[in-house]
Amino acid sequence: MKKYEAVIGLEVHIQVRTNSKMFCSCANQYGGEPNTVVCPVCMGYPGVMPVPNKEAIKKIVKAGLMCGCDIPNYSKFDRKSYFYPDMPKNYQITQFDLPFCLNGAVKLLGEGYTGQDLTDRVIGLTRIHLEEDVAKSTHFGGYSGIDYNRAGVPLMEIVSEPDMETADEAYAYLTEIRQIMQYAGISDCDMEKGQMRCDVNISLRKVGTKPFGTKIEIKNLNSRKAVHGSIEHEMIRQAEELDNGVVLQQETRGWNDERGETYLMRIKEDAHDYRYFPEPDLMPVDLSDEFISSIKDSLPELPEATRLRFVETYKLTAYDAEVLTTEKALANYFDAGAKLSKQPKLLANWMISELLRELSDAHIAIAKCAITPENFADLVNLIDKGTISGKIAKKVFAKMFKTGKEASLIVKEDGLVQVSDESAIDAFVDEAIEKNSPQVEQYKSGKKEVLQYFVGQVMKLSRGKANPQVVVKLLKSKLD
Repeated sequence: MKKYEAVIGLEVHIQVRTNSKMFCSCANQYGGEPNTVVCPVCMGYPGVMPVPNKEAIKKIVKAGLMCGCDIPNYSKFDRKSYFYPDMPKNYQITQFDLPFCLNGAVKLLGEGYTGQDLTDRVIGLTRIHLEEDVAKSTHFGGYSGIDYNRAGVPLMEIVSEPDMETADEAYAYLTEIRQIMQYAGISDCDMEKGQMRCDVNISLRKVGTKPFGTKIEIKNLNSRKAVHGSIEHEMIRQAEELDNGVVLQQETRGWNDERGETYLMRIKEDAHDYRYFPEPDLMPVDLSDEFISSIKDSLPELPEATRLRFVETYKLTAYDAEVLTTEKALANYFDAGAKLSKQPKLLANWMISELLRELSDAHIAIAKCAITPENFADLVNLIDKGTISGKIAKKVFAKMFKTGKEASLIVKEDGLVQVSDESAIDAFVDEAIEKNSPQVEQYKSGKKEVLQYFVGQVMKLSRGKANPQVVVKLLKSKLD
């Protein structure tokens, strides 16, 4: 790869969260028995007429404004002809030359994205357009099944400029897009449920040259990991082909996750193969300036702004802020707790080290967590006041996670208040020294690190209730 550089663009498909489908009144919902959430419109029966979903149009305008796009007043829908079982009417209602959103940009932060080596970059957007989703195909070896429940769901396609050069940048871009759409309430972007899917366009060119190489498309990637892996594999594959004198052709490839490699699906169609023309059953859409302004006035805080606010207001590190803003629900949880906590940084540490681990192990979303932000802030405040030690706090946290009880109540019921009275701790210190003569001699001979051994002994004798700072003070006074 020293000879070549990659040119990468992404087409990100995101299902829009609405009550009904894009052009009919069928419920927009995940799951259900196959082919039960359908009607003559989304099944493409002859003579039916589509009706556009106003809420979906509002949300795509909102998405465009969140990404700094221009919102034209005039837009229209088009027919895209293609023959495949997942679209029963043999065409898809989409947008071609007059989409709802044009231009725009997404900023990538170099210090973020869990340690990936990035520089600050701005990835341009070409367009965001609105269309109907297709049915879900499931392949069973010798035959395939089609579930039309998904057909007709509002689907937003975000087309980037070819501004990315590495798999890490593509991963970071997808992460940022996902966060923006979640923060704006446009979609949950659950890739496991197919709410967010991605196509990769990638070509190689020799370092220092300007013309693009032959574009290869990798279709239907359903995870950020798959996008990252497919790009890395395709960069190596194309470089080897070019080194061997192979003339690459424009084609569409799939991704085999188990084998970690792409495979040829078909020779790529061009736009004229789809025979786009204006959708005759739908009028053009005329968005007033007042309509666009009303949506602009209701825009929420961007993920980037939330990260910056967490750093400035709560004195978090950039890494802490990045982790706590990966999900909108997680950011809201921390924000609510931090406002009630005397030590927001300590709350952040506990959330990242303890809460996220427990949620992951239990396969629970933050919204289903038994611990409320208020109760978590209470736990951190008890630590800050010295009412309980960090060790005791872990026991309290474990019980809170299982029961949802308040931290103060657990401490009171279980008698876990930290002991800071020197006279009460003095006896434990004397006992620890008396029972560990060899360690006393080691300490006196200069091995000062043995002090931590004594701290552990005192904490064990006090069942973790002794204040560690007081323990260290008393041990030093007696041993020295």
